[in-house]
Amino acid sequence: MVHPILMPRPGQMTEECTLLVWHKNEGDLVARGDVLFEIETDKAVMEVEAFDDGVLLRRLVEEGETVPVNSVCAYVGQPGEEIPEPASAPAGPHAPETATASAPKPAPEADVAAPAAPRISPRASRLAAELGVHVGTLVGSGPDGRIVERDIRAAATAPGVPIATARQPPDVAPPSADDEGERQPLSRMRQVIAQRMSDSARTAPQFAVTVAVDVTRLVEMRDELKAAGTPLTVTDFVMVAAARSLVEMPVVNSRTDGQSMWLRRRVHLGLAVSVPNGLVVVVVRDADHLSLDEIHQRAASLAGAAREGRLPLDQMSGSTLTISNLGMHGVEHFAAIINPGESAILAVGSAAREPVVIGDGLGIGWIMRLTLTADHRLVDGELAARFLDDLRRRLQDPAGLRRATPELEARG
Repeated sequence: MVHPILMPRPGQMTEECTLLVWHKNEGDLVARGDVLFEIETDKAVMEVEAFDDGVLLRRLVEEGETVPVNSVCAYVGQPGEEIPEPASAPAGPHAPETATASAPKPAPEADVAAPAAPRISPRASRLAAELGVHVGTLVGSGPDGRIVERDIRAAATAPGVPIATARQPPDVAPPSADDEGERQPLSRMRQVIAQRMSDSARTAPQFAVTVAVDVTRLVEMRDELKAAGTPLTVTDFVMVAAARSLVEMPVVNSRTDGQSMWLRRRVHLGLAVSVPNGLVVVVVRDADHLSLDEIHQRAASLAGAAREGRLPLDQMSGSTLTISNLGMHGVEHFAAIINPGESAILAVGSAAREPVVIGDGLGIGWIMRLTLTADHRLVDGELAARFLDDLRRRLQDPAGLRRATPELEARG
């Protein structure tokens, strides 16, 4: 029996995905659980597995092609079985290529006189940037002339085209008058980030409050623990402190639609993690029920999976407050944009050596600045200041953060 392989819907709001790379060719044997191809969503790269045994009879979607969810990407069945007519597969650019369609398509004459921006897949765009290949004059071999990865590799290895000079447009395609670089489409992840941040800035009246925290004892404790083989980070301390402060001030853990508010019963901390092409927010669920060591292990595991593109989508949604730390890059202070669906976001700067008051004198300590960006529909300035003051008090007592809460002690 012939089985269609559909483009999955990884998330409730996902409408289309990009097929990045095939792991099986037509005619290859397929076993249940084999990875057929990889797809790119707005948040991650995912593998799509086979649910049936058989042979890959036909591939309908090219590498680099973006198609709607539930589109037929391929057929798996037994050798010699008749597959449905192409009309039952996605129409237009999603129809299977014929033997002659695989040849590069000549550029229309109109394009020579007024060159249009090339259509290029996200994966091919990244590869072109890595290899220094100028795509302005390439003719794509993908659907409707789309430039795909194999076109970039062919151009990079073509004789007589040095890669060192390929970064500059050839004489037949001079740069524009305003000296703009080559147009490259945003990845799906960057498009979604742009849309979500624009929506957040437009719909929520946001303001920022900053406090300086003396984290001298925290830095000393972290260094001692690291030397003893427990590699806790400043971010771990901030997360456990924030989780406990949110329990005390649940309005900061709430959300609103502008008409009503919801005080959430659980604390799910989001952590902004940089990944290729953008960032994702991984979610440490029920963070107020976790010890410092447990939060460290959970956050490190989630961040590692996100950077490798193997984090499930349900672990990238549902956060109630997000923490963004740029301190490791030497950033002293910044204000972040609220993640939609939350009432605030906490931006963490670097811990730096600064003069501090010690008794009646001066000394040198470690100072770190925290900035809370809050939705003024829910959080006013006084509440934001109290939340940051509570955070500061907790971070200046790192030994208290190491101790388990009464609830954790009862648990174990």
